[in-house]
Amino acid sequence: MDTGTQDDADAEFVRFWQERRVCFLSTTRADGTPHLVPVGVTYDHATRTARVITSRGTAKVRNVERAERPVVAVSQVDGRRWSTLEGVATVREDAEAVRDAEARYAARYRQPRANPARVVIEISVRRCLGTVRPAHE
Repeated sequence: MDTGTQDDADAEFVRFWQERRVCFLSTTRADGTPHLVPVGVTYDHATRTARVITSRGTAKVRNVERAERPVVAVSQVDGRRWSTLEGVATVREDAEAVRDAEARYAARYRQPRANPARVVIEISVRRCLGTVRPAHE
């Protein structure tokens, strides 16, 4: 594949993850069943990091914190175009990480409401699936 094609595929992938749309986060419950919820997701292609802002105490946070190796997935769809990001999740609650995630969320969606219990689920993306994905996948 030539460089122009790779650049085009990566640009389309990045745009797809910048367009405003509801996404879904899949975590695993203690009994092994999937927990799937709608969320807002931001994605930083340079660092391959996806972020979900949420409140401490939610099922998704408990699922990530409880898992020995919390592998999760976030997905979005637009007609026949779809993309899934899979990776290992970490819950961050430090002020700097939360502020950064809120700013990213505001850029893709809208300014989030104030939430003193806010945390960030950061996903270190290991695999991209779908009809819209980077050239190297």
